[in-house]
Amino acid sequence: MTGLMTTGLILAPILAPGVAALVALAGGWRRWTTVVTVLSALVVLGSGVALCLTTGDRPQLALAGVLRTDALSLTMLIVIGVVGTLATWASIGYIDAELAHGHTDQRDARRYGALIPAFLAAMAVAVSANNIGVIWVAVEATTVITAFLVGHRRTATALEATWKYVVICSVGIAVAFLGTVLLYFAARHAGADGASALNLDVLGARAAHLDPAVTRLAGGLLLIGYGAKVGLVPFHGWLADAHSQAPAPVSALMSGVLLSVAFSVLIRLRTVIDAAVGPGFLRAGLLTVGLATVLVAALLLTVATDLKRMLAYSSMENMGLIAVAAAAGTKLAIAALLLHVLAHGVGKTVLFLAGGQLQAAHDSTVIADISAVLSRSRLIGVSFAAGIVVLLGLPPFAMFASEISIARSLADARLSWVLGAALLLMVVAFAALVSNSGRILLGTPSEHAPPIVVPAAVAGALVSGVVASLALGVTAGPLTGLFRAAASQFGAG
Repeated sequence: MTGLMTTGLILAPILAPGVAALVALAGGWRRWTTVVTVLSALVVLGSGVALCLTTGDRPQLALAGVLRTDALSLTMLIVIGVVGTLATWASIGYIDAELAHGHTDQRDARRYGALIPAFLAAMAVAVSANNIGVIWVAVEATTVITAFLVGHRRTATALEATWKYVVICSVGIAVAFLGTVLLYFAARHAGADGASALNLDVLGARAAHLDPAVTRLAGGLLLIGYGAKVGLVPFHGWLADAHSQAPAPVSALMSGVLLSVAFSVLIRLRTVIDAAVGPGFLRAGLLTVGLATVLVAALLLTVATDLKRMLAYSSMENMGLIAVAAAAGTKLAIAALLLHVLAHGVGKTVLFLAGGQLQAAHDSTVIADISAVLSRSRLIGVSFAAGIVVLLGLPPFAMFASEISIARSLADARLSWVLGAALLLMVVAFAALVSNSGRILLGTPSEHAPPIVVPAAVAGALVSGVVASLALGVTAGPLTGLFRAAASQFGAG
């Protein structure tokens, strides 16, 4: 019975959103179908928490080894569940308002309602699959699904952003496919059985016997390919356009969790590649693209004039910082990285949801068009301010602890020069975020300033997101053990 229960909990984060997608497709955009979608996101969260409590850090296999859960996958399921719940809840108010103002119709709303839970299911597969070929398919599925969501409004700008997203990410995922094929080739020549040569447990067991030259090439291709999906330099061009044009809840899902899901694949594969070619190869690659991404993001933040693009550049900065932490690779770095992923996901979701209401009120995301938000809407103003404080890494929020821990891990790994460069760039990004946010939040409201109306569903998601950010900042609670377990499995030293 325990085995069946565990299998059910592993399957639930995939099946529940999958069923919700079919329900939304059949039933259209109705209140009851939207509630089913929110409940499916809660199932993802609940399953992750339940598996954490019942199995702890012990890896579990299901469906004859096709699916696997461990501390890393459980952490990512919790992130998907939290961000997914907030985003699907806010989607109710967002799409209802779009329908009321004629910005969408029932057909497009039906498609949106079906694609959102399908997106959650694809991400759940990506973090739960035991086979890197299945992981590749799931990550590619997220590209296809989100392409339709980015172009939801069908404006010329949205369609341009969609094509840029599809082209760049498809090139990246094609490169990742080549890396996957090469890793399969190396595993087969190391004696792995053809049917299981891409399984993570098999690759881990055979890692020391993989051909170093082939594995090195595979690792480089996988870093480039999945790095494009994460939005790392030089394949970052799609990120700001896609995030700025997508509906606010979709931007929250993409920025708050999809980027981290793609990066979790690199964390998994690093242990295999390091065992075959040594830790220096991927460390150098991660440091290079990580620092370059933080640099480009900081510079772009200083010239950002659009609210949603500013938030997208902030996501680039944080993904670059996560890459730098992964390069350090110590147990402290991995634990801090995962805390950073969760804290950033919740905080960025709050910001995109609040930004979506500002866009709806002003029919614009240009920062110069938005001012005095704190005095015009206490809910949006406080939520946006809280989200910015989260991104700035200030107490009492969790990114303060995660960034301090990342800094310490870089020093412990004798990467002080990287720490110094990252801190300098983060100061630049900090100043840019403070300056732009001050313009949005402060000032005297104009007589012609439009009212900021917040649907009840969006308000509930915003309040819950702020409360979750505060709770995570005060204590990570049982998640601390989960982060430590993941660090023990994927960290060194």
